Amino acid sequence: MNRILFSKTGMAKYISHLDLMRTMQRALLRAGLEIKHTQGFNPHPHMVFALPLPVGCESCCELMDFELVKDAGEEEIVSGMNRTLPEGIEVISAYVPERKLKEIAKLEMEIIFTFDSGATEEKADRLRELFERNEIVVNKKTKKGFSDINIRELMDKVEISIYNSSKIRLSAVIAAQNPSLNPLLITTAIGNYEPELAPDQVSYNRKEIYDNEMNIFR
Repeated sequence: MNRILFSKTGMAKYISHLDLMRTMQRALLRAGLEIKHTQGFNPHPHMVFALPLPVGCESCCELMDFELVKDAGEEEIVSGMNRTLPEGIEVISAYVPERKLKEIAKLEMEIIFTFDSGATEEKADRLRELFERNEIVVNKKTKKGFSDINIRELMDKVEISIYNSSKIRLSAVIAAQNPSLNPLLITTAIGNYEPELAPDQVSYNRKEIYDNEMNIFR
């Protein structure tokens, strides 16, 4: 088993998860790295992403596990894939994993809200007041339909600060899986509870991943 740490930034953030899988398969093939497939009538590649990234989100800490037909070294995997990957996707490192992906528990997110009318301390204070609440309920789409969830229970270490004259930054550690919090719901909550503070633009960046003890996961 091999694991790569990679980033997905810039225009690449608009590549869907399904297209990302295809992109990674092609990059491995073009690098001369043959990936193992399942046996049977409809074979699938031995490839697993740690946490699918929502379209429109950037990240510098994505993980992907895969199996190769023949062993390859870290440098061969990193340099080979980077030669063929599109702009915005870069393999940072490759290694043999010692931990299972199911041990991932939390994510560090940075969200930048842009306001055409400008970023003020008043707006920042109102956002702080919102996220100091014990309950922030948002309607979430699930496999069984829609349900209300309290996203505040899935957020920790929330910090809000003015980024520049037009932007406000929100950083938080959020639940990664079982259950998970889609960071887009944080923006939805602002629109629901403080419609006057609904941002004109939003950027999302996944900064780091952790286990349940807040140790960096690799």
